[in-house]
Amino acid sequence: MSGRATKIVFLGAGSISFGMSMLRDLVTTSGLRGSTLTLVTQHAESAARAAALARYLSDKTGARLNVEATTDRRSALDGASFVVNATAIERNRLWKLDFEIPRKYGIRQTLGENGGPGGLFFTLRTLPMIFDFVRDMEELCPKALFINFSNPESRIVMALGRYSRVRCLGQCHGIDGSRSQVADILGLPAADVDVWGAGLNHFQCLMHIRHRTTGEDLYPRLKAAEATFASPTSPLTRRLFRAFGYWLTCGDEHLGEYFPYGWEAGEKGYDFAADERWRTEFAHSVSQVLAGKADMPGWWIEPSGERGGAVIAATRQNQRRVLDSGIVYNQGAIPNLPGNLAVEVPVMVDAAGVHPVSMGPIPDPIAKLMSMQASVQQLSVEAAVHASKEIALQALLIDPVVNSAAAAERLLDELWEINRPYIRKCI
Repeated sequence: MSGRATKIVFLGAGSISFGMSMLRDLVTTSGLRGSTLTLVTQHAESAARAAALARYLSDKTGARLNVEATTDRRSALDGASFVVNATAIERNRLWKLDFEIPRKYGIRQTLGENGGPGGLFFTLRTLPMIFDFVRDMEELCPKALFINFSNPESRIVMALGRYSRVRCLGQCHGIDGSRSQVADILGLPAADVDVWGAGLNHFQCLMHIRHRTTGEDLYPRLKAAEATFASPTSPLTRRLFRAFGYWLTCGDEHLGEYFPYGWEAGEKGYDFAADERWRTEFAHSVSQVLAGKADMPGWWIEPSGERGGAVIAATRQNQRRVLDSGIVYNQGAIPNLPGNLAVEVPVMVDAAGVHPVSMGPIPDPIAKLMSMQASVQQLSVEAAVHASKEIALQALLIDPVVNSAAAAERLLDELWEINRPYIRKCI
C-alpha cells in the first residue's frame, strides 16, 4: 500500500481539540509523507482555517502533505483510503442539556456523555449522522477504514458492527491516563509501567500491570502502595480497586458514568466555561501564528499521544503494529462479554486491517459489572437506529444510573423534543 497514493479524509477537521491532535500526528508520522489530506467541515470559513493550519504544520515538519479543504463530504470521500471522524452536533450546548435536565429530575450523573441519560441522547442524535457518513463510504470508498474519535465511542462502533459493512476502529487515549494514575501511586515514571487492558471504552480492566524493563508483576506493589497513598485523588476508582482487586480505566468522571454511585466521587459535570475559554484562546493563537504575529508553540509539531496517525501508517506500510487499545466489535475478543458488543482491547494493525488481540476472559466479577452496562448500550443503539422513543425509555429503565421511572419519563419527553431535529431512522 505504501507505493500507492493515500487519501485521508478528516471529517470534523474544524474541531479545536481533536482537530489539532490529529493534525499533529499526521505531520509527525513519517510513513504518511506525500499523502493527500482532505479536510471536511460544515462551513467554508472553518475549512479554510483548518487547511491553512494543516499546510503550516506540514511545511514546518517537512511532511509534504497535499492538503485540501471542502464542505462537500461526498466529493471528499470519493476514493478515500482512510476516513477520520471527530464530529459532534452542537457539542457543548446539547451536552450541557444532557447533564442539566436529568439533574433537574433527580438523576445524578458525573459527565452525562457516555453513560446515563446523557449517553443515551448522545447516541440518539449522533448515530443518524454517523450512518450518513458510512452509507456514503459504502458507495464511494467501501474499502476505506473508518477511524472514529467521536463519543459515544462504544455505541458508534457497536452500531457500525451490527448495521454496516464499513471497517471501523474506535480510538481513545484513556488507557494512558490509567497508566499515569497507577505509576503515580507506585512512585514510578509512567514510561516504566506497562499496562494491558480489556473491557468497554472508559471502563477497561487492567489485566496486567508490569514493569516495562523487568517484566515484574506490579499488581502486588500497587495494592500495597494504594492502601497508604495519601492523595485524595480517584476515590471511586480506588474504592472499586479495593473491592474487586483490579484497576479500572480511565478516571472517576468517565468511569463514574456507569455506576449509580458514581456521583459520590463528584457530579459537577464537564467544565463548559473552561472549555469555551480554551477554544477562544487557542483560535486566537492559531490566527496570530498563521499571520506571523506570534511564534509557533513547540508542542504544535509534537505527537499528541493519540494513535490515529500510527493506525494509518501501519496499515499503509503493512507494519504489523500492536497498539495497546482500540475499540472494535467484540465477536469473541472478550469471550465472557456479548459478541455483538463494542469492546476496547489491544489491536494489531497491518495492511489486512485491524485485528483484535484477545486477552481471554476478564475476571468474572468485572464481567458482571460490565454486562449491566452492555445491555444499556445495546438498547440505546437500537433506540437510535430505529428512532424509537419506546426503546429509548427501556434503555433508561435498565440503566443503573436512573433511580426513578417517573423521572425517566419526564426527562425523556424533554430531551426528546430538544433532540428531535437529529433523531431519525438509520436503517
